[in-house]
Amino acid sequence: MSVPAHALTRHSGLDRVLSLWRNGFACDSPVVFSFAISFVWLVLYNLRFWEDTAAAMWHGNVASSAFIASLFTVVWCVQALLLLLIPRRILIVATSLLFVIAAVGSFFSSEYGVLMNKDMMRNILQTDPAEARGLLSSLLAEWTLVMGVLPALIVRKVRFPRLHWRGALRQRAIAIAGILVICAVALFSGSASYAVFLREYKPLRFSLSPVAPVASTLQLIVDQQREHSNGPVINASGPVTRVLPPQQKPMVIVIVVGETARADNFQLGGYSRPTNPRLSTEEGLVYFDQATSCGTATAVSVPCMFSHLGRESFDVDEAPHYENLLDTLSEAGFDVEWRDNNAGCKGVCERVRQVSYANRTDAGKCANSYCYDEVMIDDMVPRLRDIRHDTVIVMHAIGSHGPAYFERYPPRFETFTPACHSNELQRCSVAEVVNAYDNSIVYADYMLAESIARLRAASSQVDSVLLYASDHGESLGEQGIYLHGLPYSFAPAVQKHVPMMLWMSPGYEERRQVNGECLESQSMRPVSHDNIYHTVLGAAGVRNTSYNSALDLLTSCTGPAAGTHE
Repeated sequence: MSVPAHALTRHSGLDRVLSLWRNGFACDSPVVFSFAISFVWLVLYNLRFWEDTAAAMWHGNVASSAFIASLFTVVWCVQALLLLLIPRRILIVATSLLFVIAAVGSFFSSEYGVLMNKDMMRNILQTDPAEARGLLSSLLAEWTLVMGVLPALIVRKVRFPRLHWRGALRQRAIAIAGILVICAVALFSGSASYAVFLREYKPLRFSLSPVAPVASTLQLIVDQQREHSNGPVINASGPVTRVLPPQQKPMVIVIVVGETARADNFQLGGYSRPTNPRLSTEEGLVYFDQATSCGTATAVSVPCMFSHLGRESFDVDEAPHYENLLDTLSEAGFDVEWRDNNAGCKGVCERVRQVSYANRTDAGKCANSYCYDEVMIDDMVPRLRDIRHDTVIVMHAIGSHGPAYFERYPPRFETFTPACHSNELQRCSVAEVVNAYDNSIVYADYMLAESIARLRAASSQVDSVLLYASDHGESLGEQGIYLHGLPYSFAPAVQKHVPMMLWMSPGYEERRQVNGECLESQSMRPVSHDNIYHTVLGAAGVRNTSYNSALDLLTSCTGPAAGTHE
């Protein structure tokens, strides 16, 4: 029986492919391999980098076109140089791993506008399983499989010819020298353009894959090693004193740390939608309209909120070495408790009592990756009834954490429709994303209003204060950017402009002789996370050498009971 010629051709072609796969792909040398891989990364895995760079630096003339070409050459050579510095025996394995890293990095850079700087890598390393699951999607899996795993498997089949170590070293030395010369010439010939690019658009380099996530992770590891090598926690603020006379009723200060709430979507700040239906009618609530955050990510903002240092002086790597606001309040005799419905306190609550809701199984309130925030106030009524000493309760909410905004509120709070019911925001329209996000703000309004209602109901037992501030804002698709975490100097205002508010019970207002009209008049002044440390100490009647009355939002609006000690 004869076999058709085209069948023989297909069969022989398949045999060649299988044979090639079994025997590997021959490559002339690690130098050729490094330049080829670097070119692939630069062209296929860094589209967002080139789009942003072109938007910033290309002006439709020969000079800007020459700069883009020069930058391409420099980045191509630098990535190849990094591969050439990897020993030959592990080059294949390392490159395979880098393909997976490049795939994941390029996905989040392209789809969400994420930059892989040190703070972002800190967020990733500190992410708990529930938060990580919220970022997983079928699109991410498909992208990682096609752009990461498949190329990694192909790379594992590359074979280099045998070469004496002296010859291999000579090849690499010549290539590295050539790279250095090319980069030097490019940087020198276009020095003016490079100066502008590196100074004005410095954060763009953090969208390069896989270089940015690897370099940022290494920098973070080095910083953390230095952090752990230092001594014990330092009290930089000196001894504490209580300046308010004791009262019959204990004082309760509730600090609510919001998550990813941006001020632009708060009705209290002028947003056109009714996202604060209850708080907008809350008597005695003071909303600070011009509040800004310390950072654009939880891992930075939360430690900064509780630090005696302002944003300009704060260093997140140094923060664990110093006592924070909660330590100071504990030393002053307050019972301090941290309630966490988020991914941890980022080191702030290490020395105080902690309550975590991560493992709750209540089907009605904990059906998703996190519980709904109201679980933190379920026991508030009996808790307040049993308080006998001055107390501080911190509630770390999951708030509006994305991208699964629809999981942050119970179905009955779906006020704005249609809402995006996916963590793949690119599959939804911007309007649907905003609707889901706004619904999470409506639920945050409910949670805060319920907290105030419980404090008000306990007015016969305690004098109370509630301070709320979000840790950072959020991008909802503006300029193609989603989520948060961009470098502070580069981040859009929506990631830094946050809601902040203060409420006091009538008993507390009387105790401190608070002038409500005066406090309300302060609501339009620019404030920030820098004010929190000093305002809480002021509200508690606690002083140390770090306390700054100019940053205490209450100091100018309270009576003689506080004024005599300022």
